[in-house]
Amino acid sequence: MLTAHSARRALLFVPMAVALVAIGPVFAAKKSQDYWVGTWATALVIRPAGPPSGPPAAGPQPAGPNGAPQGGPAAANGPPRPPPPATVQNQTLREIVHTTIGGDKVRVVLSNVFGTAPLEIGSAAIALQSNGPSVDPASIKKLTFNGQPKGVVLAGATLVSDPVDMKLEPLTSLAVDLYIPGDIGVGASPVTTHNGASQTSYISTSGDHAGEVSLPVDKPLGAWLALARVEVAAPEGARAIVTFGDSITDGARSTADANARWPDELARRLAAQKKGEVAVLNAGISGNRVLGDGAGYSALARFDKDVLMQTGVTHVIVLEGINDIGVARANASPTADDLIAGHRQLIARAHARGLKIYGATLTPFEGAAYYTPEGEAKREALNNWIRTSGEYDGVIDFDKVARDPAAPTKFATAVDSGDHLHPGDAGYKAMGDAIDLALFKLRKKRKRRRCEPWRRWGRRSPRRTFSRSRRRWPRTRRRSRMQRARARATRAAASRQSSRARRSRISRCRSSLRSPRPRSRRKARRPRTAV
Repeated sequence: MLTAHSARRALLFVPMAVALVAIGPVFAAKKSQDYWVGTWATALVIRPAGPPSGPPAAGPQPAGPNGAPQGGPAAANGPPRPPPPATVQNQTLREIVHTTIGGDKVRVVLSNVFGTAPLEIGSAAIALQSNGPSVDPASIKKLTFNGQPKGVVLAGATLVSDPVDMKLEPLTSLAVDLYIPGDIGVGASPVTTHNGASQTSYISTSGDHAGEVSLPVDKPLGAWLALARVEVAAPEGARAIVTFGDSITDGARSTADANARWPDELARRLAAQKKGEVAVLNAGISGNRVLGDGAGYSALARFDKDVLMQTGVTHVIVLEGINDIGVARANASPTADDLIAGHRQLIARAHARGLKIYGATLTPFEGAAYYTPEGEAKREALNNWIRTSGEYDGVIDFDKVARDPAAPTKFATAVDSGDHLHPGDAGYKAMGDAIDLALFKLRKKRKRRRCEPWRRWGRRSPRRTFSRSRRRWPRTRRRSRMQRARARATRAAASRQSSRARRSRISRCRSSLRSPRPRSRRKARRPRTAV
C-alpha cells in the first residue's frame, strides 16, 4: 500500500529522473565528439563565369597540369592565354586528391565562397581511386548533408558533409564525386576553383554518376572545383602544417598525377617518421603575391582563410615574394622593406593564434621572363632578413638548396625545370628533403609525479627489477628482514620526534596568544639579623 510519505518521495524523484533522461544525450554527444584534422586542402581563387575576354594578363602565368605553360606553344614568345574554363551542367565531377594522414572517419568541406548564387549538390560520394576515373567498389561511401543526400552551398559560404566511417590510410588517392544538377561556370555566378592542380580529375557525361565504379568521362579536368578540404577524425595528438606560397609551393611544372611537389615530399617524410600524425595542407596559388592581388587575393588578404581557419593547424611555412619582385621588374616599388613589412604582418597574425611560423628563402630566378638586376637585389635583401632577423620561428633555406654554387643567382641545372623560375621534380624533392623535421615537434606536457613515500624517506624505490644477464634479482635492491625492521623503527622514532616537536610548537604558539604572564609575587626576604 502506498503511504503518504512514499508518495511524497516518489514525487520528489520524478523530476530528477526526467532531468537525467534529458541531459543524458548531452553527455553522450560530448563524449562522442571527434578531433578533426585536415588531411588535404587547397587554396581557392575566383574565376569569372563564361569564356575569357580581353587581353591576357601580363607577367608569368601558372603552368598547366602537364607542366607546360598554359595556352600552348604560343606561350614561349609572350604571355600565354589561359585555356577555356571548364564548365559543368547536369554532370558529375570526380575530383582526385592525395591525402597526407589517415583516420577512421572522413568528411568533405565544399566551398562557394566566391559565388553569387547558391550551388546545389544533387548527390555526393567518396571512394579510393583504383586507376584513372575508376574507384575501388568496396570503398564507395555515399555522403550526406545534415542527414540528407542533397545539399546547397550558399553564396559566399561553405558546406561540411556528415562524417562517414571509412578506414583511410595516409598518402592515399581519394576520389570525391559531386553531382551538379545545375551548372558551374555557365551562369553569371563566379566559380570557386583552384587552377593548375597538377592532378587529373574528371567530368562525366550528363547525369548523376556519383558513387559509380567506373565514371563515364566526358573530359578531363586540371583543376579542383568547389572542393576546399578533406578532413579525418584523427588521434588527439595529430596536427597540420600549412605550406603557404605561390606557384613553387603549388607545384608548377611538376609531373602531373605524380604528387611531386615539395609539400608532397615533406608529407611522405613526416608519414614515415611520425606514423601518420602530421598532415601537410598545400595553400599555394600560382602567381600569388604578398602585397598585391592578381592570381588570387594577396597573401595578406587570404592568410586567415587559407591558414588560420584550417582544422588542426599548428605550423606554417611561408614561401612568398618572388612574384612581387618579378612583376615590379625595374620599378622601385615595392621595396625590400615593403616586403619585409608584409612578412612581419604574417608573423604577428600567426603568433596571435599560437602557431609556429617558419620563413623560407626565395629561390633564384635569373633567366626567368621577369628577371632584373634590381629584382635580384630585392631578393637578396629579403633572404638576408629571413636568415638573420630572428623574427621567424625558424628558417628553411630553399635558396641554398636550389642555387648553382658557381652562379648563386641562377638555378642549379640538376634542379631546374627549364624556365629558370620553377624547380623540376628533382628540385622539388631536394627542397622537401632539406626541411628539418625537428621543427615540427611539439613539446609534451610533463606528467606530474605522484607523492612517493620512498622519495621522502631517502631510500630507493621498493620495486625490484629482474636482471636477465645475472638471472637473479640484484642485491642492491633487496633488504633483509632485520634491515626492514630497523628502517621501520627509525621511521617510527622520527615520526614520534616530529609529533613532539609539532606539539611543542603548537603549545608555544598558543601561549603567545594569551595575555602576558603577570610578574611572580615573591615573598620579601627577611633580612638576616645577627644573633
